[in-house]
Amino acid sequence: MKVFADQLPAALAKKLPRVVIVAGDEPLQHRDACDAVRAAARQGGVEEREVLDVEPNFAWGRLMEMSSNLSLFATSKLLELRLGNHKLGQDGSKALAHYAETLDNSDDVLLIGMGKLDAKQQKSAWFKALDKHGLFVPVWPVDASRLGYWLRDRASLHGVQIDLDAARLLGERTEGNLLAADQELQKLALIHPQGTRLNVESIAQGVEDSTRFDVFNLADACLKGEPSRASRIVNGLRSEGVEAPIVLWALSRELRTLLSLHQHLDQGQSFEHACKTQKPMIFDKRRPAYQKAIGRLPMKRLHKLLLMAQRLDLAVKGAATVPLWPGLHDLAMTMAGGRGLLSESAWTYRISANN
Repeated sequence: MKVFADQLPAALAKKLPRVVIVAGDEPLQHRDACDAVRAAARQGGVEEREVLDVEPNFAWGRLMEMSSNLSLFATSKLLELRLGNHKLGQDGSKALAHYAETLDNSDDVLLIGMGKLDAKQQKSAWFKALDKHGLFVPVWPVDASRLGYWLRDRASLHGVQIDLDAARLLGERTEGNLLAADQELQKLALIHPQGTRLNVESIAQGVEDSTRFDVFNLADACLKGEPSRASRIVNGLRSEGVEAPIVLWALSRELRTLLSLHQHLDQGQSFEHACKTQKPMIFDKRRPAYQKAIGRLPMKRLHKLLLMAQRLDLAVKGAATVPLWPGLHDLAMTMAGGRGLLSESAWTYRISANN
C-alpha cells in the first residue's frame, strides 16, 4: 500500500507491517522515513537489527540466510536492506520475490531503502509480492510552491515557530536542499528559546551567523550595492574552501535574474509583476535589493558582466587563463558597484587571447 512520508508515522502507529519499501532520492525524507520504521519496530518489541548493504556482486542468498537465522534473545528482528541507487537485477528481483513467499511464516520486519522506483518497476513481480504485505513510501523533493509550508511545519519539530515568509527565505537560501534547511532550523532552535516565533530578519541573521559566509550572503551584498561586504565575503568563501564554481553559479544566477527583470520592464510590466514571473519567484522582502540593482546595472553593463562570467566558466574548465578567484572578486565587486582587482585592460587581454 502506498503511503506518503508525512502519513507514515500514523500508518505505523496502527500496525507494524512485515515490509516497508522507502524509495526516492530526497535524503532528508528518506532518512526520516527509515528512522520512523526503526522506531516503530522498537516500539513493537523488535529489538534486534541486522543490516545488509547492497554493493556490486552482492550475494543475494544472504537475505534468506539472515532471515532464517534464529536469534537466542528475540523472536523477531528488523532486516534492513540498503540498496541506494544500485539496480536489483534478476538475482535481486528473484530473491525479493522468494522472500515475499516466506512472510506468512515470519515475524521479521524487512526495511528496504532504495532509490526512485518508476511506474514499470512498481508493476514488477517482486514489488507486487512485497507490497501486499506492507507499505511503499515514495519520497520526492518538495515542490517549490510547497517548500515554505513544509519548512514552516518542520520548524515545529525543533521547538520553534517560523513565519511563512521566513520559511520561504530559508528555502531560497538553502536552494531546496532539505538537509541543509533542517540543519539551519536545528541551529536556530539552539540559539532561540523554545517556542520562539522566527521572522524574516531572524532567519536572515541567524542563517548568516551560523554559516558565517555563504554564496547567498554574497548575492545579497552584490544586489544591495555593498562592495566592501562583497569583497569580504568573496575572500571568506575562498579561505573556507568553498568551490569557485559554486560562487560563479550564484553570481551568474543573479545576473540572469536581473536581465530577465529588465526585459519584463522594457515590455511595460510593473516591477512587482516582473518579480512574480521569476523562478524562483522574488518575494517581497528581497524586491528592494533587486530594484536597487536594476537602477544601478543597466542592460549593457549586465551583458558585460555575463561575458565576464562566461570567461570565468571557461577558466573553471581550464580553457581560459583568467585568474579564477581574482576574477570572481572582480565580478562581485562590479555587480556591487565597486572596483575590482584586475584592470579592464587585463580582462580584455585575457578575453581576446582565448578567443
